Amino acid sequence: MKKIFTLLALLTCFMGARAAEWVEVYKIDYSQNTGFPFYVMGYVPEWYDGVMTDFGSDYRYETQENLDGDGDSKWKEGESSAGSTTTANGVEYQKVTGAGPYWHQYFIADGIPTEIDGTYKVVAMVKASEPCTINVNMGWGWASGQQASASVAIGTDWQEVEWEYNGIGGASCNLVAQPGTVAATIEWKSVTVYHWKKETRPVQWLEWLTSDGQPVLVDGNPIPTYMGDAETPWSDPNAKFNDQEKNYLICAWGKEKGRNMNENDGWDPFPADIEEVDGSHVFVVHGQAATTEGDASAWDNQFWIQSPKAWKSGDQVKIHFRYKASKEVTVATQCHNQNPSDYLIWHAIGDVTFKEEWQDFNGTMTIADDMAGTWSIAFQLNQNDKDAINFYFDDLSWQSMKLDEGYFVAGANPSAGLEYDFDNAVQFVWDAEAAEIPCYVATIGSKNEYVSQVMISTVRGNDAAFKSATLKPTREITDDREDWIDYTESSLAKLNLPGEGIWKIYLTDEYKAMAFEMLEGRELKPVEIKPNPTLVKINALEREYTTSEAESLGIEAPANPGQPWDNQFWIVSNRPLKAGENTTVQFKYKSAIPARVSTQSHSTPGNYLHWAAIGDVNFTEEWQDFENTFTVAGEADGMQSIAFNLSEIKDANIYELKDFVWKTDDNEALINETGSENFYVKVLGGNPEVYSDPEGISTVVSTNTVPTATFNLAGQRVSKDYKGIVVRNGKKLVNK
Repeated sequence: MKKIFTLLALLTCFMGARAAEWVEVYKIDYSQNTGFPFYVMGYVPEWYDGVMTDFGSDYRYETQENLDGDGDSKWKEGESSAGSTTTANGVEYQKVTGAGPYWHQYFIADGIPTEIDGTYKVVAMVKASEPCTINVNMGWGWASGQQASASVAIGTDWQEVEWEYNGIGGASCNLVAQPGTVAATIEWKSVTVYHWKKETRPVQWLEWLTSDGQPVLVDGNPIPTYMGDAETPWSDPNAKFNDQEKNYLICAWGKEKGRNMNENDGWDPFPADIEEVDGSHVFVVHGQAATTEGDASAWDNQFWIQSPKAWKSGDQVKIHFRYKASKEVTVATQCHNQNPSDYLIWHAIGDVTFKEEWQDFNGTMTIADDMAGTWSIAFQLNQNDKDAINFYFDDLSWQSMKLDEGYFVAGANPSAGLEYDFDNAVQFVWDAEAAEIPCYVATIGSKNEYVSQVMISTVRGNDAAFKSATLKPTREITDDREDWIDYTESSLAKLNLPGEGIWKIYLTDEYKAMAFEMLEGRELKPVEIKPNPTLVKINALEREYTTSEAESLGIEAPANPGQPWDNQFWIVSNRPLKAGENTTVQFKYKSAIPARVSTQSHSTPGNYLHWAAIGDVNFTEEWQDFENTFTVAGEADGMQSIAFNLSEIKDANIYELKDFVWKTDDNEALINETGSENFYVKVLGGNPEVYSDPEGISTVVSTNTVPTATFNLAGQRVSKDYKGIVVRNGKKLVNK
């Protein structure tokens, strides 16, 4: 037996505890389209010989109706049309030029199936008219913390460009290219997404809405009519969609414009029609022509696959159905509450393209936090086509994982290379005498494997499900069994412990609180971080007037107006940061004349992500100490640098900064303690460069006549009659 165990151990070391590989989960070949197939966000790539083409920031795209209207999209001075393009769903957009550069972004993929905490690789066949670097977001929503970013370098020849995302937090993702103000033409042939998938133990799937003769049980009683194959007529075809005592006994609901009117002159869902089509009974919605104004027309006609239960955050659900329509059309899907038409969230299983022939849909949906409580999937039958179209569905099926339920804890020690083993997560057991109140108790860690981080979940049996259903303390963990910390439900909550060792964890579901006690181990002492002493001196050049400055002075605006970011400085982290991470920045600073400097979040220097970072920095002639703790915004996920916009003032100036610290909440140093590799500088007309010249990377020169402008000590422009200490032409004066 010992020899067999040794052999198995050696094989595990050689092969890895759990084999992993890149698995293709999504692919789009743009040659299969003749127009832009995604939701339009103000920019519409064009199609040429099956290639999706972005003509750069010299253009924007808008419908004729909006151009002729009074909104922000209307014609601007100097603009004209350079042609038009039509999307895949037949909407025509004018190609507008003349007032650029226009900041732009657009989808390159949508409906990518993803798992919580997943790692994904994107491979795109792409080229550009000139080398450029753009930002591409992988998103599972639009709220804070629901985007992951990557900087993608594109060359001038067709090539497969690869990039990766880690720690994805949603169940269905899109990819949004953000070239911003890049003027180059970018051409896309295809995008393929791969999931770095570990081998997982087999799971059992429980089937609902079955077509295999197994009835659904409600209150212990079989409901044989609750079938997804439409062969059995409805037992109660007069069931009301808002009768929660019975509505979940109907597995398919329909809505048709003008049918089943309500007192508000609208129309309500009804049990879907069952008709014989192609030799078998199917569910049918005879869609009527959509006439409701605006986006609301998308749900003039709808269909719902109704579940017999609500799904909670972290549940993984397999969806199957057969489908076709009387016309090829793409529809969107949403999650709804128990009553069909009671909207919950805009996303579900992604867009579904119906054809005139039967197709099978098979997909796995992970219930994210914003999807919790989902009872049904709604199909917006007029999302992209307002015509009267018949929709047919059959063999509806929901399947959910059979998981261990209770409370479970898995441990890790990142510094020692100990990874989580969710399959063998320790189950909490009830102990009436474990602490001052009866509670659940679990011990994690061993003499040979101390843990410094844990995840606590309400399910076990599947990695993604475990990570989706975790519990998170509301404050910092302490080594004190009597210090009860409130907890909340949260996805992917990794809990850092104040030491590495063997830990006993106490949990009470009655009070939703937990406490921690280290039985054996060592306290983790914070590492002292020494400030990087590099003196960065930037000789910022005078910039052009901005358009608003020229207007205020009554002079003609320059052809290329100035911008606050014409001169810039960056502090660059040694790694990308995730949305929600807390970091602290410290440095000393001063300038030749007072100046307000704004800051932004960038990925690599010059690649903008978000307008906010550490707030404004107000420079004066005296050395000051700066310290700010900030949380990485959701829109700044993947940020790696803080950009300082040194041209908020027009004048040339000398900025000096030194003694830098950038660290995380758990005292991880994000920049080196010596050297200048973490500092980049750009002056007027230049590119970001690693700082190397202690005297500044350029000489302060002025190409324009320096105006007799007056500033207060905060760097704000004031009138010449301003009373107090002011700065004029670089000199400090007292205005009386």
